[in-house]
Amino acid sequence: METIYTAWNTGQPLRIGAKLLRIHWPVIATVCLLAGIGTATLYSVSGGSFVPWAERHTLRFLVMLAVVVIMATVRLEVWMKLAYPVYAVALLTLALVPFVGVEALGAKRWIGAGAISFQPSELMKLALVAALARYYMWLPQEDVRRVRYILIPLAMIGIPVLLTLQQPDLGSAALFLVLGLSLMFLAGVPLRYFALGAILAVAAMPAIWSGMHGYQKRRIEVFLNPGMDPLGAGYHIMQSKIALGAGGIAGSGFMHGTQSQLDFVPEKHTDFIASIIGEEWGFTGMMLLIAIYAALILMMMLMARRCDNRFARLAIAGSAMTFFIYVFINLAMVTGLVPVVGIPLPLVSYGGTSMTTLMIGLGIAMSAYVHGRDGQR
Repeated sequence: METIYTAWNTGQPLRIGAKLLRIHWPVIATVCLLAGIGTATLYSVSGGSFVPWAERHTLRFLVMLAVVVIMATVRLEVWMKLAYPVYAVALLTLALVPFVGVEALGAKRWIGAGAISFQPSELMKLALVAALARYYMWLPQEDVRRVRYILIPLAMIGIPVLLTLQQPDLGSAALFLVLGLSLMFLAGVPLRYFALGAILAVAAMPAIWSGMHGYQKRRIEVFLNPGMDPLGAGYHIMQSKIALGAGGIAGSGFMHGTQSQLDFVPEKHTDFIASIIGEEWGFTGMMLLIAIYAALILMMMLMARRCDNRFARLAIAGSAMTFFIYVFINLAMVTGLVPVVGIPLPLVSYGGTSMTTLMIGLGIAMSAYVHGRDGQR
């Protein structure tokens, strides 16, 4: 294993100019396009004003875009060395949330220190990808398929899932689970293990249901029948569906959506911003938005294929899968295909925490692409 590391680490160092040229600029252009769509939509939902959301959204994105470019110039071995320590810190902060966390809306998900607060689950989204990529970097391919080498990554995924469920934060827990299992699959774990896990999960459903919080059970019941509480728990999804239906094929036009302009859609600037896009730009606009996300994810997966280093490949694939999971859950949520779990639409929804997480993940992925090819450093 040391021989493998030495062989990769002895590549020629890249100068800053060469690093900037190796950045995948079409990916950068695509995330800029998505952020621009977010700015335009936030401008619309605020009644034709850049405040309070569109201006902040744009400024945050520009700052994080600069961070991505800077991170792309950092040598890949830096992220490799940080993978396990950052995972340990993320795990520790998740464990501390029940004791020192700030409670809001019946859940403790944030740790605050004076005017500064952060959500440990967001750090874990980055740490989990890096730690799993580091674990599989040195593992011979024949060992990836062996049961004893599957238990460690399962524990790396399962512990943060359980800690997050205690907050409770079902959305982040589901994201950890899907993201972690996706990376295991991409690393080469056989499909039969996932099939066995699915069977065990189905068998455990009664126990899972009995252990869920009351509001979580209510959310699932309303998901199955939104009409049972149209003015309460079912209000969000019913208004979202009305907005999407009102858009038709071509949409009602920019700033002409009645559901958004008359404030019928709750959380219209965050979790349900896709409903506003669907109302204003219709089915055509939604398909175009999905195509842009699909292009971004496809380009990132092709970036991963071009890398020689396994850590680089999995880091890029992990970032791509994070985007995919966010998009899939959010769009399924606003269309009523899954329960409402509070997952924003990447780079389009207003929210500094989610944007920071996604862009830092993109920065690590870009560093992996710049330095993970041809034995470069």
